[in-house]
This record gives sequence, C-alpha cells and structure tokens, in this order.
Amino acid sequence: MSDERLVGIVLVSHSAEVAASVAALAKGLAGGGPAVPVAPAGGTEGGGIGTSAELIAAAAASVDRGAGVAVLTDLGSAVLTVKALLAEGDELPEQTRLVDAPFVEGAVAAVVTAGTGADLAAVESAAAEAYTYRKV
Repeated sequence: MSDERLVGIVLVSHSAEVAASVAALAKGLAGGGPAVPVAPAGGTEGGGIGTSAELIAAAAASVDRGAGVAVLTDLGSAVLTVKALLAEGDELPEQTRLVDAPFVEGAVAAVVTAGTGADLAAVESAAAEAYTYRKV
C-alpha cells in the first residue's frame, strides 16, 4: 500500500526532543508496514521549550495526504495552540482533528492504526482507546 492516502499524524510537544523521540518510537513499534506520515512539532522556532503555531501548521501540511491529519498533544498549552489553529479555519489541512489521547500510547496506536489504511475516525478512536491501557 502506498502512503498516498494514509492518515497523517502530528505529535505536538513542548520539547522538540520529546516530539521527535515519540515519533521515532511510534514509527519503530509500528513495524515494517507502510510508511505512515508522522511529523513532530516540538518546542519553539528558536529551539526553546514551548509550542509554536507555525511549527504545528508546517508539520500538519507535511503529513497531509488527503486522508486527514490526527494531532496529538502533550500538555495543556499545546492543546490550546492546536485549538486556536483549528478555530482559524485555514491554518491546518482540511480534516485535521485534535485527538484526545495519551501522548505516547496514543501516538503508537495512531501510527499502527493509520498503517492499516484506516480512516481518520478509526485512527482517532484507536488513539483515544489508549486511555484504557492498564499497566498493572
């Protein structure tokens, strides 16, 4: 399967290193399936801790293959930044959704599910379901 119609995933963190590491982890755990378009959007343009609307918008554009974009965030102000971009209406690709999911487990579930060719609703559901994963 080509990656042309796979759901894209954007991982928004206050830290560029955290976003990049979670992206690498999710892609690595997804195995040898199709290359799901995943982009980290972490930190600020200057490399500091924080979030950047510009980095998020660029990441979303880079993973958009026409099947939708799922955006997962780490903490509160990242959520607010994505919500503000969605409210603008023209900053993010059509069919971009902010997904309410745990950052690491949700990212893995989203990438694995997107790799099956699932639609945006299924990717969102799989990521959100990660809230139910028990560790003990």
